[in-house]
Amino acid sequence: MYFIDTIETAGIGNRGYLAGGERTAVVVDPPRDIDRAIAAAARRGVRIAHVVETHIHNDYVTGGPELARVTGAAYLVPAAARVTFERVSVHDGDTTDVDPDSGLALRAMATPGHTPHHTAYVLEHDGAAVAVFTGGSLLIGTVGRPDLVEPRLTERLARAQHASARRLAAELPDDTEVLPTHGFGSFCASGRAAGSATTIGKEKAGNDALTQDVDAFVSALLAGLDDIPAYYAHMGPANTAGPAPLDLTPPAVADADEIASRLAAGEWVVDLRNRVAFAQGHVAGAFNFEGEGQLATHLAWLIPWGRPVTLLAESAAQLAAAQRELARVGIDRPAAAATGAPSAWVRDGERLSSFPRATFADLAGRRPDHGVVVLDVRRDSERADGFIAGSVHIPLHHLHPRIGEIPDGEVWVHCAGGMRAAIAASLLDAAGRAVVAVDDSFDGAERAGLVVREDATAPECAGSETCR
Repeated sequence: MYFIDTIETAGIGNRGYLAGGERTAVVVDPPRDIDRAIAAAARRGVRIAHVVETHIHNDYVTGGPELARVTGAAYLVPAAARVTFERVSVHDGDTTDVDPDSGLALRAMATPGHTPHHTAYVLEHDGAAVAVFTGGSLLIGTVGRPDLVEPRLTERLARAQHASARRLAAELPDDTEVLPTHGFGSFCASGRAAGSATTIGKEKAGNDALTQDVDAFVSALLAGLDDIPAYYAHMGPANTAGPAPLDLTPPAVADADEIASRLAAGEWVVDLRNRVAFAQGHVAGAFNFEGEGQLATHLAWLIPWGRPVTLLAESAAQLAAAQRELARVGIDRPAAAATGAPSAWVRDGERLSSFPRATFADLAGRRPDHGVVVLDVRRDSERADGFIAGSVHIPLHHLHPRIGEIPDGEVWVHCAGGMRAAIAASLLDAAGRAVVAVDDSFDGAERAGLVVREDATAPECAGSETCR
């Protein structure tokens, strides 16, 4: 008898796992907030005897060293990973008893590609493979991207990904459950995951790594790679050194004077409320990153690394959730925080700022107005599928230092669904630009007749890098 529980971290698109039998269990690729893994083990009534990493992660701070320390578990890390902390080195073929009484064991399989040292772990019950923890190798319908380690290694690692996926498919039964860490919204995936569950047999039928020859696979994989989030550069070094224990105690309370002082000092003040509430009234100079959106990914990608951040939330619960989410990507301690209504976040005599929201149909009605600037903050890969003629294109993660490139006029900013447009609108509003946030699905632009798909830029964009 055995079980496998998923430890979901939806905000950064990852999964960790707790797998065990009657008495003991293993945690695979644990998140930074280890209390969730400990609680999952307590619900099962098992002791965490082993903690394992498939690789040194580039997209989040691991909880592995701390979870092993707190539980007394053995900490297993691929032998070729260059780390500076105590661990049990794992080599290809090594087997670890997870729960001997239940006939449960874990077998290491070298699967380089996402990183040179990447290792998958096959869960065996009474000697038969039942599941494989694939980390960033074989994902659901795709594979982990090979370009996060070193540019000169990218093609070599892409070829290694192909070979590793083929090894998994050749050595494991078709009904083996495939349990990846990445691929649920993480930028560590080279493509979009197709579903939430899969097996080796299903991947054989539909995964390009298993249906294409190596040259075709590598060519398509490299051509489809998107930008790497800026904060990834800090995750690997943190995980190599061994992250510090997590501190989720509440931050210091900021009053209106302190909020104003931190804004004046150039610090980031982040309003976590939903984009509708923010547009209606907010502290001038604050940025809007919805607490219920991909907070960690977007904020960590945009903020100058190490810049102090003050959080404004509508409730203590929203603040605590955001603090936990940000700690997963290394933004450990907010400088200060405030909760409640925005009217309490401004000093006496000051007014809240606001800006309008609109739809693509509204934009279509304004297009003859030459004072309107349309700003597209989607990624390059999204824009390649269609864009609004004459629009300026600056992906959200490049916007903050490039606001000065946007032409004069009222800026109507859009993305694919509204959330990134709201972030961009808050950046523009803080910079003193007149802005309208297009809070609409890009399908609305299609219906309004605004979308073109020509390869060439619109005439009014000729020669402008921002329009491409």
